[in-house]
Parts: sequence; structure tokens; C-alpha cells
Amino acid sequence: MDVLQVAGFLDNSLVNGKGLRAVLFLSGCHHNCKGCHNKAMQDFCYGEKICIQEILLRIKNNMPLIKGVTFSGGEPFEQADTLYKLAWAVKSEGLNIWCYTGYTLEYILDNLNNKGWRELISSIDVLVDGRFEEEKAAKDLRYRGSNNQRIIDVKESLKNNNITIYNVD
Repeated sequence: MDVLQVAGFLDNSLVNGKGLRAVLFLSGCHHNCKGCHNKAMQDFCYGEKICIQEILLRIKNNMPLIKGVTFSGGEPFEQADTLYKLAWAVKSEGLNIWCYTGYTLEYILDNLNNKGWRELISSIDVLVDGRFEEEKAAKDLRYRGSNNQRIIDVKESLKNNNITIYNVD
């Protein structure tokens, strides 16, 4: 049975990606960004272990209201070896996936041999990448916390082998 260490779950949100979406907060993060708004979720033992089938059922119970699912944290790529299985199931339901990560897309692509990273990035539609930088924080930013973070169209970026910024409008 595949389980994830889950820090929290929102059945629906309008601030964690475009459109009404479910949000899965995963436990564990090594980035330790100064000013992190999910500090407690950095602990790899925070929250509870939940079977991915149970998470998927909760997501499905919100359909057709939601248009997608967002993975946040913590750091989703810390659990990529199991998270990608949930991602594939979410995609099979016709939902899009946004993912917040402290890693840059370039770093992820350079480390595709990490367990589950290749599978996870291939299932993500939009990646909000880069560590939160408190000195670059701005309240008027849409879907990100600091100016250094990018909102990336993953499919286009991989297809063109060039970073393509996602249009949030």
C-alpha cells in the first residue's frame, strides 16, 4: 500500500493555482527558507500517513467542482517516489496538476535519476519553482510568494527545451 506523509488537505482553493482546485500539503522539506509560511510542514513526521487511494477518493469527491489539484508542502519532490503514483491517478481523472517546489526546473531536470522525479515532473502541468526568498516577497504576486519564483508551463518547457512562463491571466 502506497502512503504519503500528509501535512494537510484543502478540498477547494482559489489561491493555490488557477481555478478551483484541491490542495495536498506534503510533509518534509530540506530548504528551510527564511520566512517560510509552512514551517511546521518542514518536519518529515508532521501530519499523518495517508494511503494514496484515500487521497484520490477525497479528490474525486470534489469533482466536477474542482478543475485541478495542487501539490504543496513542505517539499513535494521529497516524496516523489510515491507522489507520482497519485499524480498519474489524478491525471487519469482529467484534472490538471500544479506543484510548488523550492527546486528550480533546471535542478529537477538535472536530477531526474532521483527516485520518482522523472515520473512526477512528467505529470505536472504547471510548476511554481524556486525557494521562497523573504527579501523578495510581495503581497501582490499571483500564485507565488517571492519575485524570484517562476510559474512555468512544464509541458511547453519540456517540448521546446526552454523555460516557458505560464500565463496566469
